[in-house]
This record gives sequence, C-alpha cells and structure tokens, in this order.
Amino acid sequence: MPGQAAALRRLDNIIWGLVAGVAAIVLFAAAASRFQIIFGSYTAAAGAGVLLLGAAYYYRNHRADLKLASALESTAQVLIFAAVAAPLSYIAASAALPLQDAVFDAMDRALGFNWNEVLAFMNRWPGFFLFMRVIYLSLTLQMTAVVLLLAFTGRLAWLRVYMLAFIFVTLLTIALSALVPAEGVWLHYGLKAGQSVMPSSHTSWPVFLGLRDGSYRLVMAVGSEGVITFPSLHAALAVILMAAFWSVPIARWVSAVVNSLMLAATPIDGSHYLVDVLAGVAIAVVCLVAARKLVSRTIAMAVTARNFAPAEVRVASSR
Repeated sequence: MPGQAAALRRLDNIIWGLVAGVAAIVLFAAAASRFQIIFGSYTAAAGAGVLLLGAAYYYRNHRADLKLASALESTAQVLIFAAVAAPLSYIAASAALPLQDAVFDAMDRALGFNWNEVLAFMNRWPGFFLFMRVIYLSLTLQMTAVVLLLAFTGRLAWLRVYMLAFIFVTLLTIALSALVPAEGVWLHYGLKAGQSVMPSSHTSWPVFLGLRDGSYRLVMAVGSEGVITFPSLHAALAVILMAAFWSVPIARWVSAVVNSLMLAATPIDGSHYLVDVLAGVAIAVVCLVAARKLVSRTIAMAVTARNFAPAEVRVASSR
C-alpha cells in the first residue's frame, strides 16, 4: 500500500537522521579532543550495512515486499547505530565527573537490597551463575531476533517503535552516565579475580578507568566495551525487548521470562547497583511511550491523507 510505505519511509528517515546525528557528534568530539578513531573497526558494520540497505532498496522499490525490506533495513539500523553509539559512551565517560558509587550504594541499602548477599548466593551456586550469564549475554541475539520476528509477522509499525525506543534509551543512558558516573559495584567494593565469580563486564574496567584518567583515548566499533553503570542500559533494553516481543503472542511469554531473568542477572554480571536497574526500567518505559507516540502520530498523518488503513494505527497504539 503506498500510504503504508510512505509512513514507514518517514519513520526510517527519522531513525537514520538520529544515527547520522550521533555519528556527527562522535566525529566532532574526536576532532576536538585527543580521541583517536580506529576506522578499521567500522569496516564490518559499514560493509554489512551497505549490503543490507542495498537489498532493502531492491525489495522496497522493485519487489514491493515491505516485510523483507523492513527486516533488512532495520537490521542495518541496529548494526550501524550500535557502531556509532559505542564511541559516544566512551566520550561521555571521559568527562570524568565525580563518581557517585557511594550515593548509589547508600540508595541500595535504603531500599533493603544487599548486593553482597546476592554475590554470595552466586558463589555458592556457580552453575546457576553460568546459566544467568548466558541469559545476560543473550541481549545481542534477542535484539536481532526481534527485528526479524516483527518484520516477518507484519508488525512493521511496532518494529519502528522498537528501533526508536532503542535509540532513545541508548542516548538517554549515555547522557546520564556522563552526568552521574559510577565505576560499578565490583570496583567500588574492591573485589578482584579469585575472590568470587567474575562478571562478564570485568573487561570494561581498565577502559573505564583509562577514559577517566586520560590514558585511554581510542574509540572503535568492534571491540568496544560497555562502560555505563548508571542507569543500566542492559536493564532498559530488557524492558524494550519484552514490550516488542509482547506484540507477538507466540513469543511474549518466553521473552517475559528470559528478560526478567536478564534483569535479575544484571546486578552481578553487569556490576550494577539495584538503583541502576530500576533507573534503566524507568527510562525504558518513558522511551517506549515517546516512541509509540511518534510512530502513531506519523501513521495518523497518513490516515488523514486517506492513504493508510486505520488498522495500521492500532498496530502501534494497542498491541
């Protein structure tokens, strides 16, 4: 349907505009500072993105297959945005404002959350810890799977809600991490290898500290580390994934269980305070609402022009 294609195109243009804006900020910040961009690390993402976009153009304009075109283009958006957003988190960490770990630790205690008790449980049950690590590391697979599932089941408006919410959440968590930085529970408590199970996030610690003291000034796509503590981006994305998968009945309960476990795994394997997780959840809700409103408004404009079926509005507003 021409109206449907036009509305989706406008939404995709908004997404690409956000991606381009982030890339421009990273380039400007790198040029204005001592950061060195490792351009070779972007080759894989750029090459895959070009191929995916070429295929999306073909299926959108020559085969009129909106489902396949959406799957291809949204996958390219995920790849390219992730590649340009990772350096932005490095630049945010380099602001090196005072660490807020003591505040977050005190807030956890006020909430009655004892992080050390959770760690002790994981140490007593290393098999369970490894299971939770698999869940924690399922994020990348889920983010790709939900794009394909939403596209091929025809939930094309919800696919754009997911993409916009993903971008909004990432940008907001990066901005907040610069204003209220934290090194994470493991470093704050002075835990080391051999004292306990080690989180998958431990490889990011030298990078985070180097960004703060100025000894690390490389930005890259492949090989970049997660350096955000507050708020938890992992927690925020778990909520967005639950919302996106919920629109597909066959996947909703599996996703709800997996991503609830991911939230539970985040304090230990992600070196997060409970307040990091709670803040991530709150940010995800706000960004989902904003993304749905943007998609609904764009689709409603097409309905007004009588080029779009009213049922497509319900895709974004009621599922």
